Amino acid sequence: MELDTLRDADFSLLDEAVTDWSTLVKSLEELKKDAEDNLHKGANKADWAGVNAKVSKEFIGKTAGEFADAHTQAKSIYQILSDTVGELKRYRRQLVDAIEVGRKKNLTVIGHEGGFTVTTNAPPEARGAMDQDNEGDITALRDEIQGILDKATESDNSARTVLQALADQSELGFSDASYADRDSAAEALKQADQLAALAKKDPDDLTVKDFDRINAGLKKYAGDELFAERFATTLGPKKTLEFWAGISDPNRGNWELGRDRLDQFDDLQRSLGLTLANATQSDSAAMTDWKRTMIDIGDKPVYGNQGGPMGFQVMSNLMRTGDYDDRFLKDYGTKLMATERKLTGNGEHPNFAWRQGPATPWLNRIGEDSGTDPLTGYLKGLSNSPDAATDFFNQRFISKDDPDNPFERDTDGNGRKGKVSLSNFQYLFEERDWPQESDSKGEDLHTGQNNLALALEAATTGHPAGEMPTDDTPAHSAEQAKLMESIVHSVSEKPSRLTDNGYMSDSMGQIAAEYMPDINRQLLAGTASERELFPIAGSAANPSEQDLTRFLYTVGRNPEGYTAVNLGQHSYTTHLMEHHFQNPDSYAKDDNFPQNERLKQGIDQIARNAGQIEGIIGAGRAYEGEVEGGAKDAEYNAALEKASAWGGTVIGIGVGLGTASTTGPGGVIAGEVAGTAAEEIIGAITSGSMKDSSDEVIYRNGSEFQATRDSTYKMVEEAARKAGGSSGQRYPLIEASVGASAENGFNSARTKVHDYLEGEGVPRALENTEG
Repeated sequence: MELDTLRDADFSLLDEAVTDWSTLVKSLEELKKDAEDNLHKGANKADWAGVNAKVSKEFIGKTAGEFADAHTQAKSIYQILSDTVGELKRYRRQLVDAIEVGRKKNLTVIGHEGGFTVTTNAPPEARGAMDQDNEGDITALRDEIQGILDKATESDNSARTVLQALADQSELGFSDASYADRDSAAEALKQADQLAALAKKDPDDLTVKDFDRINAGLKKYAGDELFAERFATTLGPKKTLEFWAGISDPNRGNWELGRDRLDQFDDLQRSLGLTLANATQSDSAAMTDWKRTMIDIGDKPVYGNQGGPMGFQVMSNLMRTGDYDDRFLKDYGTKLMATERKLTGNGEHPNFAWRQGPATPWLNRIGEDSGTDPLTGYLKGLSNSPDAATDFFNQRFISKDDPDNPFERDTDGNGRKGKVSLSNFQYLFEERDWPQESDSKGEDLHTGQNNLALALEAATTGHPAGEMPTDDTPAHSAEQAKLMESIVHSVSEKPSRLTDNGYMSDSMGQIAAEYMPDINRQLLAGTASERELFPIAGSAANPSEQDLTRFLYTVGRNPEGYTAVNLGQHSYTTHLMEHHFQNPDSYAKDDNFPQNERLKQGIDQIARNAGQIEGIIGAGRAYEGEVEGGAKDAEYNAALEKASAWGGTVIGIGVGLGTASTTGPGGVIAGEVAGTAAEEIIGAITSGSMKDSSDEVIYRNGSEFQATRDSTYKMVEEAARKAGGSSGQRYPLIEASVGASAENGFNSARTKVHDYLEGEGVPRALENTEG
C-alpha cells in the first residue's frame, strides 16, 4: 500500500459497507429464524404424499438451509470487513502521527509512485547537508512509516484473500464457512500453505518433527472450510497421493517415522481424509480442477514409470473418513468401476492388482485390512454419502449386449442361460471375487464386504450408515426403493449370499426395519383400502411376498439382523396402532361399518402382520439354535441386551411420513421425537423387564419357537395397551383381540416359511408347532 493511498484514504464508503453488512446480518438472522421455525419445521410437520414427500419437502429443507448459510456467510464477511476497516483506520492514524512527529523535527515525508522519501525540511540547495546531519532521525522515521505501510498492506491483502476464498467456496448459493474475525480466517489459510509445503517434501526428507506438525495441524483444521480447500489445492492431487503413499511405504519414506510415529499413522489418515472430504465440498475453480485430476490419475501408478500403487488404491483409503462431495464420489466411482472391469476382464477373473503382495505398501492404518483393494475404502466413503451411494449401486456395471460380458443366467426358468446386464450392486454383492486378507490372528478379514453392507444401508435409507433418520431425511425415492427390492430378491434367490457373510446382516436388518411400512403392505394380500392401514410416503418398495419371506428368514438367522427387525417391527406396530387410535377416520371411516368395528378389523390386521414378521424371523432364529445350539442363542440374547446399551435407537422406526406430526421420512419417526409408547415397548424388550406366560424374559429363549410365539402376542397386546393409553383413547375390545390376531399371524408364518423355503433350512421346531 502506498503512502498517499493510506494517508488520504476516504473510509466513508467502507463505513457504509460495514453498516450495510451489519444491517444485512440482522435481517438474515430474522429470515433464518423464520425459515427454520415456520418454513422448515412446518414442512416437517405437514402431511406430504407422493412426489411432494420427496421433492417439495426436501427442497424446502434445503431452502431453509440456504438462509442459514447466507446468514453465516454474511456474518463472516461483516466481521472481516469490520476488522479490516478498523485496522486501516488505526494504521492511518499511526501514519499521520508519525508524519507529524517528523514535521516537528523538521522532517518532510514525500509520497510518490512506488514509494516515499523522508528528507529534511530545508531548501533544496541545503538539503543534502541537512539530511546528512539528521540521518539517524530520517532513517528512524522512514523505517517507522514503512512498518506501518507494511502492516496496512498485509491487512488489506489478507482481507482480500479471505473474502475471495469465501466467495469461491460456493459457486451457487452460500458457504457455511464461519469466522469470527479476519485474523482467524487468514491464519487458517496461512497454516494451510505452510502444512502443504511440508507435505510436498520428498518422503525421505520428511522428519518426525514435520510429521508432528502436519498431524497436529490437520487435526486442528480439518473442519475449517478455507483451510481444507487451500491445503488440498496447494498440495495438489499427485502430491496428495505421493504424501500418503510415502508415509505408508517404509521403502520410500523416512524410516524414523515408522519407528517413532507408527502408532499415529491412523490419526493422520483420519485427519487427512476429513480435510480432503471437506475440501471437495468447495466449488472453487482450483478445487474443481483438483477433483477432475484426481479421478484422471486414479488408474495410474503413483510414481509414474517407477511404479507404486495406483491412485485409486491410495485415495480410496483417505475416503474412509469424512463426507465427500456427491458429484466427486459418483464420477470417481464410475472411473473406479471402469478400472475394475479392465483389470478383471469385466469381472470374470480375479483382480490380482488389488491383492496384497510382499512389496505392496500398507495403505490403510484404520483397522486391520491393508487398503490394497480400493473398493473397500470407497464403499466406506459411500456409507457417509447416501445420495452418491444410491446412484452408484443403481449404475450399470456391464450390459448384456457387451460382447465380452461373461455373466450368464437362467432368468426365465427354462433351463437355458443367457447373457444378463448387471448393476454395480449385483456385481459387488453377487459376483465379485473379493481379495482375501487376514488379521493379526490369522483369521479372515471381510472389511470390504462389511463396508459394502454399510454403503447399501446408506443407499437404501437416505442417511449415513449407523445413524438414524431425522426429520430432514427425505422420503424414500424410487431409486432407493428399487435398490431395496434388488437386495431382497438377491438374498431370496441365494440366501448364502448373506448367511455366508453374516457380518452384513446388521445393516440388512436396519434396512428392513426402515422399510417396515413397505414390508407390511407386501405381506397384506388385501384391497387398496386395506393397504391404507400402512400409510407410506415417497416411493414404495414392492418386493414379492416370497422374496420378503425368504429375506426376513435369512436376516433372522443372524443375531444383529434379528434384533434390528424385531425391535423395528415392534416400534412400527406400536406407532401405527397409536396413529390409528388417534386418527380413526384415516382408515376406519366407512359408512357400511361402525367406526369401532372397522378400526378393530384394521388393528387386528396390523397385529396379524406383526405376528407374521415375528414368526418368520423367529423361525430363522430357531433354525440357528438347532444348528449351533445354546451358544448361538446366547448371541441373540447378547444382541438384544446390546440394543439397550445404545438406547434401542430403532424406536425411531415409525408410521410413515404424512400420517402424524411426529413422523419422519420413509416410514420413520425421528428418534428424538418417538412416542413414549414405543419407547416403553422397546425398553421392556431390551432391558429384559417383560416376561411371557411361562415367566421367561421376552425373546430371551427364542431358540424355542413356541416361546417366541408367546413372546410375540404378549408384546403386541402390550403395544395395543400402551398405544391406546398414549393416544388418550383406550379400546378394551380391540386390546383383548390383538393377541389372538398376532398369534394367528405368527402361526401363518410357518406355512409361508415351509412353502417359500421349499424345505431348505426349515427348523424342526416348525414341524411340531400347532397352528
